[in-house]
Amino acid sequence: MRALPALLHLLAGSLLLPISAQAAEGPTAAKAKAPNPVLAPITDTPGLPRVLLIGDSISMGYTLPVRARLAGQANVHRPPVNCGDTARGVASLEQWLGAGRWDVIHFNFGLHDLKYLDVKGQLAAPEQGRQVHSPAQYEANLRAIVARLQRTGARLVFATTTPVPAGSQGRVADDAARYNAVARRVMAENGVALNDLHAVAATNLAALQRSANVHFTDFGSARLADEVAARIAVLLPAR
Repeated sequence: MRALPALLHLLAGSLLLPISAQAAEGPTAAKAKAPNPVLAPITDTPGLPRVLLIGDSISMGYTLPVRARLAGQANVHRPPVNCGDTARGVASLEQWLGAGRWDVIHFNFGLHDLKYLDVKGQLAAPEQGRQVHSPAQYEANLRAIVARLQRTGARLVFATTTPVPAGSQGRVADDAARYNAVARRVMAENGVALNDLHAVAATNLAALQRSANVHFTDFGSARLADEVAARIAVLLPAR
């Protein structure tokens, strides 16, 4: 009988242990960030053409709806990152392209080239920061990117950079137009097709884009996806 209290104490401790462990795991589990499905790799459906979307967070916004619109028509991939500015593109293309064959590559660079950063790498007003790349630097990097993409044998489409609205942090309104002028010239000289997403967005910017922000609402990303999917669909090889 004298052993009974000790046994009961041991059993009580065993019953409490899972609860304590669960409590300890709670905060950690809450802080764990779910992986972004936009950046998750996909498994190819055999027999379908392969499409690669290259671009920044604007392209990330339309990746999933483009994939949905082209379901059954193409395997739509993207690099598992925000592709950023043209210098990152030049440095990362080999990794992003991988060893597989691409039928269509839809790409854009611009918003990260024309932004202004301070010494800490944070978005800043023009008078307090430095532009990532001048139009001349942007052009040189873009030419290098186009040259590498052309070697893939894929059909190429460049998406013009979407508008920079007034009040956007770290960027100057209408700078996209200046950089798009550079991109148009480069694409024309190299025979690369254009997808004028700048014009698509500008037709109804208040309804598509967030206020004083280069990013789009879900509705806006869906509208861009319509245009991207349509442009890609006409370039897919016949099966």
